[in-house]
Amino acid sequence: MKKTHLISAISIAMALSSNVNASDAYTESFANYAKEIQKYQSNESWDASIRAYEKEVAQVQKSAGYIGKALPLPEPIKVADGVYTVVGSLIWHNPSNFGLNNNLSFIIFEDGVFVFNGGANPAIAYSFHQQIKKITDKPVKWLAVENSQGHAYLGASYWVDQGVKHLYSHSVANNDFHNAFARIKQSWGTRVGHELTEGARDVSDLFTTFDDKLTVNVGGGEQVEILNFGPGHTPGSTIVYLPKRKIVLPGDLAYNQRMLALFSYTDTLKWTQTFEAFMSAMPKDVTVIPGHGAPATLQKVKEDTYDYLKYMQNQVQQIVDAGGSEADAQKIDQSMYKHRSVYEQTYRNNAVHIYREITGGDLGESNE
Repeated sequence: MKKTHLISAISIAMALSSNVNASDAYTESFANYAKEIQKYQSNESWDASIRAYEKEVAQVQKSAGYIGKALPLPEPIKVADGVYTVVGSLIWHNPSNFGLNNNLSFIIFEDGVFVFNGGANPAIAYSFHQQIKKITDKPVKWLAVENSQGHAYLGASYWVDQGVKHLYSHSVANNDFHNAFARIKQSWGTRVGHELTEGARDVSDLFTTFDDKLTVNVGGGEQVEILNFGPGHTPGSTIVYLPKRKIVLPGDLAYNQRMLALFSYTDTLKWTQTFEAFMSAMPKDVTVIPGHGAPATLQKVKEDTYDYLKYMQNQVQQIVDAGGSEADAQKIDQSMYKHRSVYEQTYRNNAVHIYREITGGDLGESNE
């Protein structure tokens, strides 16, 4: 066999994994196979065979989006007719939950299925897709992602490979994800498992972006409003609103049950302002499918999100006005929230984060 073709075969296989420290079983087995053949004398027929296999690897991997068994995700909850959500784990992303620690939702419309959040990796996206297929035979036609974080975006390339062409993201979120793609992918791979994330590709260039509002016709006289009221948990975020069904999916603008987690890019002062604008725009009887936690009322997510932030901002401001330190901020009584998931892992950091926001301190760096 010609050495150049062997090198090409191995290069193609390894290029399918953008993380040099991890490759899935399919591409890894092919790379090993190609290396093994180098030991043997071959002829033109072998040469043609290995080149054909090169193409097959690339084609199968691309068309499938993910090669492997479906993950045992939680069953979708029926929120309303044609509206379903998979409520993700309320703890950190780790191998036990495959990275599914946010909510994945889908809505069935006359012309197809609208998916909200791409999943934390192609494996989750594939597994979620199999759940959708059990409920409807309509194709997925639209995908929107809540923000720039890995569990919203890293599975997006799977949906692209399935032929989904209508992709939506806030302009800031899309830019942030693109710029930090390598770091986000590495971070999520380390936390969850590179074998799950290695197939993720940056497809941000295929997204339609918006700043304030974008309307999508989905058939049957229905429209989906894709909205943004300002920054908060992340600098850019996407809200999906179904006016006819009075259902809203605000992403990480709203939490239910779970303690809020604040990252370096989180601006809690703007978050509360954004939440106020969001509440003003929604009908009081709207059903909310939050970024974390089960579907709830607008009042419930206000209590678990906005009210918590306002309480902490007021408490920290009092400490700052009295000349107190970060250590003093960590002593703020948050015991009324200790029943929430990840309370122990977040409450001290939340106090310090808000203290640094108010005093202009260094908020660090996050690759979520």
